[in-house]
Amino acid sequence: MSALDSVLIQCPYCWETLDISVDPSVPEQEYVEDCQVCCRPILLHVAFDEDLTPHLDARAENE
Repeated sequence: MSALDSVLIQCPYCWETLDISVDPSVPEQEYVEDCQVCCRPILLHVAFDEDLTPHLDARAENE
């Protein structure tokens, strides 16, 4: 089982920097996580390259 990776993102609503945990055992994933500060839903798209480097796109849920 792989450990979770930590990635910093910026909330598309309140602009706070958030620490998000992502699972490198799933190469591509998309899910909604609420902002830890303003509680609004953030749509996250995570993809890992061949070196298991995470690439994350964080958007407002209604975009």
